[in-house]
Amino acid sequence: MVKKLFLLSFFFNCYFTYAQTIKTDVLVIGNGAGAVTAAMQCAKSKVKTVLLIKGDWLENMQSKSMVVVDANHNLPSGTWGEFRMEIRNFYKKTPGYDTAYNASLKFEPYTGAFTLKKMADTTKNLTIKLNSPFTTVKKDGTGWEVNIPQNGKTEIIRAKVIIDATATGEAVQKAGAKFPPELRYSDDIYRTSIASGISLKSGNDLLKKTNPPTPAYYLPISAFVTQNSDNLFIADKALGVTANLENLPMQMAVGQGVGTMAAFCAFFKTTQKDFKVRLIQGELLDFKGYILPFEDVNPTDRYFRAIQQIGATGLLKGARKVKNNEDQFLFMPDSVVNTAEIKPVLTEIYSRAFLWFNKVKPGEHFTVGNTLSFICEITLTEPKLFQITIQKEWKTKYKFASDFDMNHPITRREFAILANQFLNPFARAVDLNGRIVN
Repeated sequence: MVKKLFLLSFFFNCYFTYAQTIKTDVLVIGNGAGAVTAAMQCAKSKVKTVLLIKGDWLENMQSKSMVVVDANHNLPSGTWGEFRMEIRNFYKKTPGYDTAYNASLKFEPYTGAFTLKKMADTTKNLTIKLNSPFTTVKKDGTGWEVNIPQNGKTEIIRAKVIIDATATGEAVQKAGAKFPPELRYSDDIYRTSIASGISLKSGNDLLKKTNPPTPAYYLPISAFVTQNSDNLFIADKALGVTANLENLPMQMAVGQGVGTMAAFCAFFKTTQKDFKVRLIQGELLDFKGYILPFEDVNPTDRYFRAIQQIGATGLLKGARKVKNNEDQFLFMPDSVVNTAEIKPVLTEIYSRAFLWFNKVKPGEHFTVGNTLSFICEITLTEPKLFQITIQKEWKTKYKFASDFDMNHPITRREFAILANQFLNPFARAVDLNGRIVN
């Protein structure tokens, strides 16, 4: 009996000596800003997350030479926007440092690394493992198993979802998975965007194929989903750009976007086959991430979300403009709504829209009266009472600058706010190609 107990104790101790196991919802593998951002987003989305780093913290961000990041200086998207604010607060007392809203970001890389570490350390649900090279990545039932040799021992991490945020896609290769196929950008795939921006010097073929005219870009969900493997997503590898600070805003935007994808699968205990595009984008918007890169709508705007959601439906698209000698991608909130622009999408989403357009025959510019009439038609609201309500709330609730006038052409901002609230086209499901799901 004593001998049996001894053997049992021996094997029990050996198991914990050679196979310690950590369980987590999401495992993020990588050592760049994109990996850190992805891990932070997963944790903020309330799923248990481990960030696995081969070496030391952000080894490519340890220089003390000041750098300038020009890209996306008008787009403080999500975590990138938080990082930018932290950096500016750090340097705000430095003589000559420009803290203007649209100024390029200047900082010493090692300060950037310290800032990201401070942000990560204060994120709940996030565990960081440094100096942890991994040897194998394999399927473990419905999840994944990753082996890490540590001082003669083997540590095992079991995760529901993996994000490969390495520059080479190392985890995907070890798993025997296939990278996403070359994207074919359809007319509607912008509706599935989870990262966007203005790239001045990316030189990336993937970005050249996107629908917004250069220099704007968006990146759809399908760009980050591996083939033949459930719940294994990529980040940096999909971009095909070098992991230098010039591309930092792009890497962080992608990290946050992919983080929302992974968190969705972990939280709802599902796979990418059951992606709900609008729920993923909604989570991104909750954290002030951009779906589309409208430079003239600040995330502090009370209706930032409404405008982003209407943009993602295609009702009102952005346009390339030259403003202050700078190439920009703008929503143009004060411009009037053209009937020809919104009619195709309204008739695609709402079956009764075709009848309304035939009956009302709105002119070239959609009016306030047209908008209220269409809302009443779709929502079956009594027109006169609705008009009285909106008239009372025009300036008090919505803070519109113009006077209420039923015959006045409605602005893009006014239309976006009213359409988002009363028609809610963003709630209509879309597939990964951006097509409306009926």
